[in-house]
Amino acid sequence: MNFFRGVIGGQAAGPQPSGAETIQKLCDRVASSTLLEDRRDAVRALKSLSKKYRMEVGTQAMDHLINILQTDRSDSEILGYALDTLYNIICNDEEEEQDENAQKQADDLGALFTDKFIQDPEHVTLLLTLLEEFDFHVRWPGVKLLTALLKNQGVQLQGVILVSPMGVSRLMDLLADSREVIRNDGLLLLQQLTKGNAAIQKIVAFENAFERLLDIITEEGSSDGGIVVEDCLLLLLNLLKNNSSNQNFFKEGSYIQRMKPWFEVGDDNSGWSAQKVTNLHLMLQLVRVMVSPVNSPGATSSCQKSMYQCGLLQQLCTILMATGVPADILTETINTVSEVIRGSQVNQDYFASVNAPSNPPRPAIVVLLMSMVNERQPFVLRCAVLYCFQCFLYKNQKGQGEIVATLLPSTIDANSISAGQLLCGGLFSADSLSNWCAAVALAHALQDNLTQKEQLLRVQLATSLGKPPVSLLQQCTNILSQGSKVQTRVGLLMLLCTWISNCPIAVTHFLHNQENVPFLTAQISENLGEDERLVQGLCALLLGICIYYNDNSLENYTKEKLKQLIEKRIGKENFVEKLGFITKHELYSRAAQKPQPVFPSPEQMLFDHEFTKLVKELEGVITKAVHKSSEEEKKEEEVKKTLEQHDNIVTQYKELIREQDSQIQELKEQVASMTSQNEQKQATITQQLSQIQQHKDQYNILKLKLGKENQSQSNSQGDVSQVNGLQTEELIQLKEEVEELRKQHTLLQTQLDDKDALINTLVSNCLRVRGRQIKKKKNLIHYPSSSLIQEETKSLSGSRADLEQQLASATSTVAILQTEKAKLQTEVQESKKEQDDLLMLLADQDQKIHSLKQKLKDLGETVEDEDDLDAREQTDDDEEEEEEEDED
Repeated sequence: MNFFRGVIGGQAAGPQPSGAETIQKLCDRVASSTLLEDRRDAVRALKSLSKKYRMEVGTQAMDHLINILQTDRSDSEILGYALDTLYNIICNDEEEEQDENAQKQADDLGALFTDKFIQDPEHVTLLLTLLEEFDFHVRWPGVKLLTALLKNQGVQLQGVILVSPMGVSRLMDLLADSREVIRNDGLLLLQQLTKGNAAIQKIVAFENAFERLLDIITEEGSSDGGIVVEDCLLLLLNLLKNNSSNQNFFKEGSYIQRMKPWFEVGDDNSGWSAQKVTNLHLMLQLVRVMVSPVNSPGATSSCQKSMYQCGLLQQLCTILMATGVPADILTETINTVSEVIRGSQVNQDYFASVNAPSNPPRPAIVVLLMSMVNERQPFVLRCAVLYCFQCFLYKNQKGQGEIVATLLPSTIDANSISAGQLLCGGLFSADSLSNWCAAVALAHALQDNLTQKEQLLRVQLATSLGKPPVSLLQQCTNILSQGSKVQTRVGLLMLLCTWISNCPIAVTHFLHNQENVPFLTAQISENLGEDERLVQGLCALLLGICIYYNDNSLENYTKEKLKQLIEKRIGKENFVEKLGFITKHELYSRAAQKPQPVFPSPEQMLFDHEFTKLVKELEGVITKAVHKSSEEEKKEEEVKKTLEQHDNIVTQYKELIREQDSQIQELKEQVASMTSQNEQKQATITQQLSQIQQHKDQYNILKLKLGKENQSQSNSQGDVSQVNGLQTEELIQLKEEVEELRKQHTLLQTQLDDKDALINTLVSNCLRVRGRQIKKKKNLIHYPSSSLIQEETKSLSGSRADLEQQLASATSTVAILQTEKAKLQTEVQESKKEQDDLLMLLADQDQKIHSLKQKLKDLGETVEDEDDLDAREQTDDDEEEEEEEDED
């Protein structure tokens, strides 16, 4: 202790030791002292010096501190001092008053000492082991130290922790700690741990992280909670973003349903604290992560369905239409609703039915479009509304039709504001951003929808009093030719290109105006400034679409004449160069990356994501179309027609073969059914043969018994002889009937054998016809001709007729066999009944014979029983044998 006081307090006389010297003495004390108390005091002193003398303590003391962690595990106090000291030398405190150079130097020191600490992975494993200690003075500084290490060298630490046994599980235990400070710092640690490492993200998720984090969010008050809720949401974002496995686990665990209460913000929206805004912003981001357009379509669709079913979408729409919501939350809510409904017909239909709480109620779409074309609204909000409208129309032909219908003369309601009216108003307003947004929105109403492109040609606009109305298409070209702002012209050109592409009727309408083609050629051929090159490229694209989708219905503007015009007025190479400028524009690449329109400023809002797809699709085919000669086009057209004919023939034969396959399958099923019936009948006949054999055996026994009785009663009364005679006649008749049944069975068996042969023939014919069809199908696909088609058709028809005839014959045979079977069963039943009657008759006869014998005995006559007769017969036989032997 005296040594410690000397080091800290200094000496009254003599020079004071430097910081490095003091630290060296303390390190020696830590290394050499045998008393735990002395080592603890020395480590405490190093801790107090570690912030001021960070470099010296880190350089000289780190190894000693790590050794303390290994050897003094039993003393939590010295462990805590050692961990705090290591934290001070590794952590880069971000102090506002530090300049850039000082902060960079601190960062360099943190990285240096972190590298030194993790050189041996066992040090990290040791730290993970210490985190299992429940003592607050060990666990808390351990959490802070590991967090600092992860901040400085995250990738290396993640690799060590990932291979450490139960490494992630030990860190997950921090979320269950009852001490909030450890739990909260554990959240910060897990945030650093899960950054950019999908493997660790999966392990954390399967360690029940979702359940625990959602519980903490609920306990802390959801959106009204504090910084802890924010930390939980940031960790959830780390686990879910760009991790399809965790997203699926989150959905399958029914955690989406638990997000709904987050957005129940209530009617009183006056108390929007900065923390609440931050929390709700992160919550909306979590919803967007689950339905992001970059996710797989199946996963997104499933999450969208869950969000509708649990009421989450409805809750978001409530916030969307609420009053008093902060602008940034409203903007993010619009973006979130956009992606929840994008491409989901059910969700899009629901959104179309949402009304704003106004008087009278207005559709939410109309209210949002009013904000989009209002130049006084914030730029980011207008972009969000445009994105929402695009998502509403994405793969939604029903919604596209409803929007276009609001522009048609028969559906316009003068007493209400419609979406179509707002789009037209924005299209022709003085605000260039409104022009661009309205043009892009209207283009999305036509995307991949030929019907609506043709319907929009019917729209007429009244430009001014006393003048006839003009078509919407014509008005767009009129404004284009007036030389408005670049943003306006780019928007109108994108609308026109989307409108007339893949729509020959719209191309004809466009070319019908004699001023359009000269305007486009003049724009493309001029040498204008850098800002105009994009407009020139879009004009070239529009003219190229007029060539590629031209049906040659206008004599003055056929494909060939337009190409000649380009060659004379512009030049093919110049035309292709101007066309290629579109994809070289820097804003084109930015718009092509993702569907959401995100621009740093209104002036840079030039390209739409869906339009970039159209350019990519058309640039190559237009370039080829411009360079092709008329002869090449004719040849290509002939080849195209030939291929179409070939495809039609192939399609016809596919349908024919599909039909034949169906018929053959039916025949196979019928054959299988007949075979099954045949097997059942054979089993029945076998059973009947067994019954007949039993009847024969019974008949033989009765015959033998009756023969003995006839012999024993030869001298009996006349009525007994009459009974015996009657029985003999009945037995003869029964024998004849059994013989007849045997003949019928033989005949039935022959017929069944014939039917089996017929079934085998049917199956063989089916397989043979099928093989011939497949072979001829292959030949016809390669060498189609009308004669072969007719021959194959006749052949197939004949084969089909043969199959039908054979099937009818087989069906008739089965019907006959079924009739005969029924008849045979009836006869067998009758025979069995007659035999039963005969047995009863014989039983009565036995009773009568017994009665007669008893009467004869009563009258004094000697009557021998059957046993006596048998014995006498045996004696007579023996005597005869003896006499024969004597004679010999």
